[in-house]
Amino acid sequence: MKIKRLFFDRETVLRSVDTATRKVLSRFGAFVRTAAKSSIRRRKSASAPGSPPSSHTGLLKKFIFFGYDPDRKSVVIGPERLNAKNTDAPHTLEYGGTTTIETRTAQRQVRIVPRPYMGPAFEKEKSKLSAMWRDSL
Repeated sequence: MKIKRLFFDRETVLRSVDTATRKVLSRFGAFVRTAAKSSIRRRKSASAPGSPPSSHTGLLKKFIFFGYDPDRKSVVIGPERLNAKNTDAPHTLEYGGTTTIETRTAQRQVRIVPRPYMGPAFEKEKSKLSAMWRDSL
């Protein structure tokens, strides 16, 4: 009988915990991303304040991503910053604020009422997280 089998193999346990963490959090990130993307409807008119934003061009839906951070053992979920001048449209839509709208002839400041889409998607999927951890090791 080998003596090593009687002791706790720390490296093996830590490796399997890291693998399970990566898999569970990546799955959770994918579910939140899908929920956020599906809450954004494509239509010409603006959405009602407090409801998810409308997608006029499709860019907001297209640029929602998730990524697992192995150093922090966490997942980051959200829209990528769009390549526009002096604006942070995804953040302004989620939390509200002011932004500049440019037309061919003029610029004007507008106030945007919050139209959250990432927060509600996270809250919707958060209840499923404990079931994802079950039997993951």
